[in-house]
Formats: sequence, structure tokens, C-alpha cells
Amino acid sequence: MQTQPQISFDDLPADDAVRDAALDHVAQLEKMSDRITGCHVVIAQPHRHHREGRLYSVRVDLVVPGGEIVVNRSHPLDHAHEDVYVALRDSFAAARRRLEDHVRHQRGAVKRHAPCGEGRVTQIFPLAGYGFIETPDGREIYFHRHALSADDFRLVDLGSRVHFTEEEGDDGPQAAHVEIVHGAVSREGGT
Repeated sequence: MQTQPQISFDDLPADDAVRDAALDHVAQLEKMSDRITGCHVVIAQPHRHHREGRLYSVRVDLVVPGGEIVVNRSHPLDHAHEDVYVALRDSFAAARRRLEDHVRHQRGAVKRHAPCGEGRVTQIFPLAGYGFIETPDGREIYFHRHALSADDFRLVDLGSRVHFTEEEGDDGPQAAHVEIVHGAVSREGGT
């Protein structure tokens, strides 16, 4: 790695044992790819005001040639994440999968995605950076703002028609690439 990995604790006291565990996970990622140029890990406990069930969230940012891999694991219903080491393990497992995909893509061995689908945006959470697409057959597909270009995410609105490529995510189907069908907004009662 070209720069030292950064391990940050967001509103938590720094813990050397947790920092060492995170650095061990980073070292495992480096074994997979020697092309990682930077890494920043943020460990937080966003809902510290609760008396019970204080869950940890872990964000992993990897800088790689041709892009950035970002994993932000926050599962408010997964009580296994009351253990910071479990939260680290799960976040780095997701980062490992994304890094494997990136390495395959760089080698030209890209896995094939399902054919392009079409749907409309039924829910959008702009501050959180995600939303849901409803397909013509009534399924609901999750999408993250990273599935669109930065400018396009700001243009997404309820009812926006989109084309997307579906893949299986950690928690079910998700859209890997989303494109707005410009000039076409499909709302009930009009087009």
C-alpha cells in the first residue's frame, strides 16, 4: 500500500486491540491485491444513546486503480454487531467480495450480470443515499447512489423511470448500474 492504512474511531475511545484487528483485516486484503493504494476504516457506534443493543457500524474505503471501493456496514437489526469484532469481520468480508470483483474486472474477467431491466423509483432517501426501484412484475430492487453517476443521483425523483442491471447483494437483489430514462417520469395518472 502506498500510504499507511488509517483506522478512525467516530465518537468512541480508541482501542488498540480493535485497531490491531482492523489492521489484520487490511493486511488480508493486501494479500489479495497489491494494487491497493490507500485504506481508511471508520468504526462507529451511531446509536450510543440506547441502553441496550449498542451496535457498531464499520466503513471501509479502499483506493484502487480506476476507482474506490466503499463498504458501509450498518445493520440496525443485526444484534451480532453488538460485538465490534463481528462488525469488522462482516464489513471486511463485503470489502473482500468487492475487491475480488474489481480485480476480476481489471483482468477482463468480468462476471456477466442479468440483462438490463426497467422500472420506476418508488422510494428515495437522498440524505442516506439509497432508494428502491419497482419492476413491472412488482419486485422491489434496492439501489445505492454509487450505482448512478454523482450528478444523476441528484436528479432521481419518485416515479423516475430507470434502466438497471440487477445483481444479488448481501441482503437480496440490488441494482448494480442504474441509468435514468431522461425525459420520462412515470407517475400515477400521467407520463
